[in-house]
Amino acid sequence: MPLKPEKLQFFRYMLNQKINGLLSDAEKTVSEMTTGKENYPDPNDRASLESDRNFELRIRDRERKLIAKMREAIQRIDDGTYGICTACGCDISEKRLIARPVTTQCIDCKTKQEKLEKMKGE
Repeated sequence: MPLKPEKLQFFRYMLNQKINGLLSDAEKTVSEMTTGKENYPDPNDRASLESDRNFELRIRDRERKLIAKMREAIQRIDDGTYGICTACGCDISEKRLIARPVTTQCIDCKTKQEKLEKMKGE
């Protein structure tokens, strides 16, 4: 059964809130990295700072990719395909969409895909 309009609005709101939160975190990271006047004469302290910065940037890159997926999900809401499995065409359960609002596959199709990937990797 397709999602009702009020549920679609719920998911749109949830996705937009998450996007705004991630963008806010990214702005804080950029601000902290550009305004920081760290001068560590000790090479170990400098290396630790660089390691922390690299870790933070990797997290932000993953979040950037997640934002793109969230925007794609909002586009699917707009075009009427949100909540429909791209593999089998069946409805994706609301429970799954709440857990992973960017998903494009029902749990059965995703499980099959993961099993195939695992078998190919072995």
